[in-house]
Amino acid sequence: MADRAIRRAGAPTVASALGALVLLASASPAARPLHAQPSRDTTQRLQSVRVTVTRDAARSPFELPFAVSTAPLSARPALRRTGVSDLLLAVPGVQVQDRANPSQDQRISLRGFGARSAFGVRGVRVLRDGVPLSLPDGQTPTDWLDLETIERVDIVRGTAAALYGNAAGGVIDMRSRAPSATPVSGQARVWDGGGWQRGNVQLSGSMADTSGQWRQPAWLLSATRTAGNGPRTWSRLDASSVFARALVTVAGTRLEVQGTHYAAPRAENTGALTAAELARDPRLPDSLNITRRSRKAVVQSQIALLAERDLSSGTVRGSLFTGSRSLDNPLPFAIVDVDRRVVGGSMHGAWRVGALAWPVRLGAGIDAQRQVDARANFENCAAVAATAPVTALCPVVRAERGATRLNQQERATNVGGYGRVEVEAPRRVFASAALRYDQVGFRVRDQFITTTNADDSGNRTLDAVSPMFGLTWRARPWWSLYASLSTAFETPTVTELTNQENGAAGLNSTLAPQRTRTVEMGTQAVLGQHLRADLAVFRARVLDELVPFDVPNQPGRRAFRNAGRSTRTGAETSVRGQWEAFEFGTAYTFSRFRFDRYDVGAVSFAGKRIPGVPEHYAQSFGTVRARGLFGTVEWTASSRASANDAASVYGAGFSVWNLRAGYDVPSVGRVRVQPTVSLENAFDRRYASSLVINATRNRFFEPGLPRRVSFLMSLTWR
Repeated sequence: MADRAIRRAGAPTVASALGALVLLASASPAARPLHAQPSRDTTQRLQSVRVTVTRDAARSPFELPFAVSTAPLSARPALRRTGVSDLLLAVPGVQVQDRANPSQDQRISLRGFGARSAFGVRGVRVLRDGVPLSLPDGQTPTDWLDLETIERVDIVRGTAAALYGNAAGGVIDMRSRAPSATPVSGQARVWDGGGWQRGNVQLSGSMADTSGQWRQPAWLLSATRTAGNGPRTWSRLDASSVFARALVTVAGTRLEVQGTHYAAPRAENTGALTAAELARDPRLPDSLNITRRSRKAVVQSQIALLAERDLSSGTVRGSLFTGSRSLDNPLPFAIVDVDRRVVGGSMHGAWRVGALAWPVRLGAGIDAQRQVDARANFENCAAVAATAPVTALCPVVRAERGATRLNQQERATNVGGYGRVEVEAPRRVFASAALRYDQVGFRVRDQFITTTNADDSGNRTLDAVSPMFGLTWRARPWWSLYASLSTAFETPTVTELTNQENGAAGLNSTLAPQRTRTVEMGTQAVLGQHLRADLAVFRARVLDELVPFDVPNQPGRRAFRNAGRSTRTGAETSVRGQWEAFEFGTAYTFSRFRFDRYDVGAVSFAGKRIPGVPEHYAQSFGTVRARGLFGTVEWTASSRASANDAASVYGAGFSVWNLRAGYDVPSVGRVRVQPTVSLENAFDRRYASSLVINATRNRFFEPGLPRRVSFLMSLTWR
């Protein structure tokens, strides 16, 4: 009964919603001049795009053997920017699962990599301005990321370990907003909706160019505050962040210092639901999370120094960064306390040798990163009544933290280097190859050894050689085709290595890295100067796929195991258009992901779907602007997805529409105001926006937010 209720929530199908968007585009008066009077067309044309996410000099995507996308941020005005899902809509191959849970990061899945993540982002390398946000073991917390200052997002949709190393099933590179060209300008944004309120203030400016060694100084400062009780029971969030960057050119070298400080003293963990609970009320919490007071408190800081210099035939870039993170995380099975330190750096260069008969591009780089965690686990005594007698596990009355269960130091290091060569053959053919070697080391030193608690100390070193080959033919200035063979590997995290299902001491010696080999072909083109389209098809073989599961009788505790082999076959396509006052984009992803060989005891899951990934996934948007008014329609549709390895539990398909409208009030002096109203989940669909893979207690479903109205007010001055 509950399953039928969930299934009915996704009534509009992918096909019907796509048809509605095509009808909207074809009916738009702004779209007709493209065909009616091409010779007299004065409409706005698509601008050229250049990307650096492939660790080369800024290049046109038409010359690269990768599926590369740039998120359409400017085409979707007045974004809330409360999560990465707001930034990555309508990017093919990318799915962001919003857990509507302030204690859990939104889950980013790229070609299925990352769909298994229990927390944070896994399997996908995430960077900001070239500085890795991903840790040496491949995990990426994103709660501390300041999204208000993100201006551009480039995505490599495919295995990229030859350039980025561990956990590079795909790459997401976020670029910060440039400071204002004026001496000083500011922006204030206030947002209210769904029980949460957010405010952001930004100041930036540039000084007049100076003579001598110091030139073009500029700066940006952003402060954000988010608070509220949230749309679900037990989902309160209190968080503040500050982001700053300063830029200057010294003796021809561009330097930048940027820093972030994030503090969230309370982010409650509302938890996942059963199918019956989801059908009854998606605002319900997991009752165990309330009795155990599951939540987290986080303080994180990072500072980075970046340098870049142009040479006669190339560019050299370098970075150094260091950061810290403290986490107090009561969970149903334990209270987790982590004190983390991270330090790292990189050096990369790209050169073009044009004196040869066939010009050659060369690239090389090295990355190094170190993570040290002081981790302690305590018994969670929040549910113990004040009148209950004291025990060895909970020796202090009314104290939430009980006896120590774990105390250890964990270290992870990652050192990798790569080289890349590309030949520019006649007829605009580009042939490239890259090779990278990585070594990832794990070390645990147990500091809590008793007669009943064995020594968990241990060491493991995992390494990989990752090649890549690619061929691109730029048949026309605005049309290219490519083919590539690429690889990826993904190590378990320290936590995954230490969380053994049987409770054995030490690091899990049987858990192997996941390795992937991908064959891909694709094409992209600009049609009539107003449409940009791309298509990619791929087939990936994955060995030792890392699969999560809840440890029986220990709610909230996850362990991992390897599936023998799996195959991922997929296709991705997107179309974006722009005519005068109308912009639209649509993206569709087909994912046929199956286990080929996977046995758990006497049970075989061969032929079953890989959980967490829908076979069909589509997103679209359309924006119309006229006389200061603007309106945006956004649509997301998904087919059903398996929630466990046996494919016996499914999250139903869904279709969700968001509407947004605003007005750019004419400037008064140097001040401009922009009020916006949003209607999210306009038809109030009841659905699971995220799935907990292989969950216990049948709590597979993390509900999407019900219908809500949001208000955004933006104030800009110069």
